[in-house]
Amino acid sequence: MCRNIRQLHNFEPPATDAEVRAAALQYVRKVGGASTPSQANQAAYDRAVDAVAVATRELLDALVTSAPPKDREREAAKARARAAQRYAGAP
Repeated sequence: MCRNIRQLHNFEPPATDAEVRAAALQYVRKVGGASTPSQANQAAYDRAVDAVAVATRELLDALVTSAPPKDREREAAKARARAAQRYAGAP
């Protein structure tokens, strides 16, 4: 599950609220041990996702760097190339 969490800091354009929430959801699912919580636990999951998303946004807004922002398309292309190389020999 957590492999889907991507770096969100120092990108141009900056991470959207949807990306922050998706990362929070993946984190909570991993920690909670279920990708789909029971009805009894749904409210707890929802509160946790909201809290983690807020904390993530606060973190991203507070981080500073002297590195130039990364280009999303260029980083995505590099990731696709790495995946193609990694899975080229897969049966």
